[in-house]
Amino acid sequence: MTRRPHLYPFDYAVLVYLFLMITLMLIFGRPLRHYTEEIFTNVIIAASVIGLTYFLRPDLGKVALFFRLLYPGILFTFFYRQTQSFIFLIFKRFFDPDLTAFEQSLFGIDPTLWLDRNFLHVWLTELLSFAYFSYYFMMPFLLLTLFFMKRYNPLKEALFAICVTFFISYLLFALYPLEGPRYHFAGQYINNISGPIFRPLVDLAINKGAVHGGCMPSSHVAVALIVLFYSLKHVSVAGYILIPINIFLAAGTVYGRFHYVSDVVVGAVIAIVVLYLTRRWHHRLCKSLPLKPTLKKETAPYVS
Repeated sequence: MTRRPHLYPFDYAVLVYLFLMITLMLIFGRPLRHYTEEIFTNVIIAASVIGLTYFLRPDLGKVALFFRLLYPGILFTFFYRQTQSFIFLIFKRFFDPDLTAFEQSLFGIDPTLWLDRNFLHVWLTELLSFAYFSYYFMMPFLLLTLFFMKRYNPLKEALFAICVTFFISYLLFALYPLEGPRYHFAGQYINNISGPIFRPLVDLAINKGAVHGGCMPSSHVAVALIVLFYSLKHVSVAGYILIPINIFLAAGTVYGRFHYVSDVVVGAVIAIVVLYLTRRWHHRLCKSLPLKPTLKKETAPYVS
């Protein structure tokens, strides 16, 4: 019998995102030579994903299963960094003046400027920075925990929701480019935000890995809410711990001058919509596949 690749919904999400970005670059990328490297890279990644789904079968053992299910987690950082090339793919300017004018009309103030003048405190900075920095461990914790608990079906569903959330966020980076308060208001802040431990760690992560322009929406808030939902559902103790961390993380994105309030709201809305659609449709999209790491002589199917 001819073996064929078996794609899960999260595989389709990865491939659709790659196809969409290649298409957008071909349509809007001018001059096109500036995007040839990204187009070629994304074609290679798409081919690799299809090859991975073909060769990494569950019956090859747990190591193969590990990479088969968790490879998107390896790609997220690469996709995020790649968005730096897409920020001005469609529009050639940042929209910060428009958004800050909207928020000022809504609040009567610019929230990060108000915080700068009225509400900075070193231990509050450390608390919110701790929550913000915790984001980098949330998703790996959830995915690895579900994998080692052998909760493969919830893992596939969570991965699909995370993929869709990330990819919507990355697309919006290009559709509504924002550089964020730390750049837009750089000359207007009076105080530096500092702390002894976690603020320097956040600064290190931002300075080494953040994209200049990837501000709308807050993918931190969006993905953290996805992780919170699936943690509450499948790793409840961790989920309860994540509730206050998520609240402080959302506050920390504004307090730390990384995002506007609007970015946080849009990120939360994206997460809620993705969760609703995933819970409603994922089981209809997901085709069954034996997922227990087995020896080749074992033939009994397995459903997690």
